[in-house]
Amino acid sequence: MSSPPFYRPCWADIDLGALRHNFRELKRRISAKTRVMTVVKADGYGHGLVPAARAAVSCGASFLGVSSLEEGVALRRAGVRAPVLVLGTLYPFGNFPVLFREKLVPTVASPGTADALNRLAHRRRERLPVHLKIDTGFGRIGVSVPNALKFIEHAAGCSGLMLQGLFTHFSSSDVDPAATRAQAGAFWTVVRGAAAKGIRPPWIHLANSSALLRFPQTHGTMVRPGLAFYGAVPYAGADRVVSLRPALTWKTKVIYLKTVPKGFTVSYARTWKASRATRVATLAVGYADGYPRSLSNQGEVLLKGRRARVIGRVTMDMMMVDATGIPSCRIGDEAVLIGAQGGERLTVEEVAGKARTNAYEILSRIAGRVPRIYHEQN
Repeated sequence: MSSPPFYRPCWADIDLGALRHNFRELKRRISAKTRVMTVVKADGYGHGLVPAARAAVSCGASFLGVSSLEEGVALRRAGVRAPVLVLGTLYPFGNFPVLFREKLVPTVASPGTADALNRLAHRRRERLPVHLKIDTGFGRIGVSVPNALKFIEHAAGCSGLMLQGLFTHFSSSDVDPAATRAQAGAFWTVVRGAAAKGIRPPWIHLANSSALLRFPQTHGTMVRPGLAFYGAVPYAGADRVVSLRPALTWKTKVIYLKTVPKGFTVSYARTWKASRATRVATLAVGYADGYPRSLSNQGEVLLKGRRARVIGRVTMDMMMVDATGIPSCRIGDEAVLIGAQGGERLTVEEVAGKARTNAYEILSRIAGRVPRIYHEQN
């Protein structure tokens, strides 16, 4: 697909072939009957909402998961017609007509939401498919387990609503097997209780990327991979059980070179002082692009296939690295912030670890002003 021109040398290469590869790898880990909802919220985890959605649909995704009405509308405006579940809350209720107009499926997380949607459906003489959110221990949105059956019965009795799905969300499937099993057990108790009352929605989903790979008992009738679809490792050791390809490579270029003497300080607050004559390379990337300011004096980039340390504070639009050990470095050379160059690789997990956060945040915070360049690799 074509990408817009850009002038400032800071961009992200997105390999659509890697997205398709990852989808197929994840599909191999579930039964033939289990469907896939690919989560494309937060602008496709920074990879681009519409291209990520199209890649998933081309591979057979049965649903797309978004966080907001805005993302759902953007997909419809781009011609994406696949079923879309809005995973987040829909407050304020005055926005509900958008669901009907754009054929979006809402998450219903309270009896009040069910009632408001039901009234609107009757006024419009339509039926709206909905998925009910059960809170099994996350504490964000959703009806608690003790109240879940009453809630499900109430929603099933709303004639304007079509009860299409039940779901929950894990808090710790990447790090806490016991808590994950407890949440799954609570959810399945609710599902069985609903079935005993004759309520059997077709879509039962609870497995995110980590649960998909670690806990097959959580697969339900549909799984919801997000992070793994983009090629990031959803938990430590996942790379030993699934072959994922990172789809995003974040790049910039050297835009200035200078040699500073011993004792010279670099960037705001003079937090870095040269212990020797140092060759400083300035790069066209800063925290306004999403590069974490917390990586000041901590982060690394790849130059000429070698690691170069960030020196001084990361500034809004630029940052500096120590290129002393890379004498062949020249103005215009590419620097890799996330991805591979030569025989070296900087993974998003490594970058996130040094920034004391996670891969989700690093990817989703790459700013909109950073152009995404799309291509296919076999």
